[in-house]
Amino acid sequence: MPAHPMAPSCSPVSEAPPASAAAAFPALRRGRVDTLQVNLGYRCNQSCNHCHVNAGPTRTEMMDGGTLALVPAVLEARGIGTLDLTGGAPELHPGFRDLVVQARALGVTVIDRCNLTILSEPGQEDLGAFLADQGVTVVASLPCYSAANVDQQRGDGVFARSITGLQQLNGLGYGAENSGLEMDLVYNPQGPSLPPPQAALEADYKRELAEHFGIRFNRLYTITNMPIQRFAAVLRQQGELETYMALLRASHNPANLAQLMCRSTVSVDWQGFLYDCDFNQMLGLPMPGQDGNDGGSPRRHLRQLLQHDSSGEPIAVADHCFGCTAGAGSSCGGALSA
Repeated sequence: MPAHPMAPSCSPVSEAPPASAAAAFPALRRGRVDTLQVNLGYRCNQSCNHCHVNAGPTRTEMMDGGTLALVPAVLEARGIGTLDLTGGAPELHPGFRDLVVQARALGVTVIDRCNLTILSEPGQEDLGAFLADQGVTVVASLPCYSAANVDQQRGDGVFARSITGLQQLNGLGYGAENSGLEMDLVYNPQGPSLPPPQAALEADYKRELAEHFGIRFNRLYTITNMPIQRFAAVLRQQGELETYMALLRASHNPANLAQLMCRSTVSVDWQGFLYDCDFNQMLGLPMPGQDGNDGGSPRRHLRQLLQHDSSGEPIAVADHCFGCTAGAGSSCGGALSA
């Protein structure tokens, strides 16, 4: 697909100068928890270069039934209004649909972080209709509107299957005005650079996808690639990890601290253990105790949220957190500032 003459071809912003000092990331405390982000397992039908979970078709980790049953109980006990389901491909968990139905029955907003190609996997032919029937918000990965860029990052043929998935969701009403069915897209840079301005890139996505494929969607989220797991390994191999960390530090914007997703979200891994965000989850940085130091105590579990409100507690931070405050900021809901 040829790019529009004015389109940036999903280009990242220019690199900032290296940071002059290695300052520690500021201390943080959580506010009121309004989102429970649950990783149902690492199995996925794709293996993307930027994936901070190292998900793929050969992964076998999946949340068991007992832990899964705690999720709606915690949503109700803590009055949490949003359930954010991720993976891997969360739809591959055999309990995915039952969990969605239970959460929606509680009046909870459910987000499905969908890779789009899952919609054309064998056995998932009715997935789109299920999501629409339940009023699930779809947050779909599409790291560019260019086939070459997407296939380079996610695998051959992924772009075409992603477009087919978007068209299927559009056909069910997703992205249509006043349909009540929200579909948002996610952009990740190709490599060790910050995303371009979100609003301008969203306009480019909407123009390109509408013009070439008749696709409509609600919002675009730009998300910075975090220097952990698979992406960090690639950067290290290429000798770019230290340069990328310097870029993130140099681009730190203190104005983004108040809006960080860890302030209102608790992340749950496939075993039910609690983290301040899914990046900490992948690094094995558990939620600290109320005094800010876990003191070697056992990891906290989802069942503890049935009795305990984690609002006001300290948040575990480390160098990778600069990825969330760099430039316009980054979260699971996209940029934090204009």
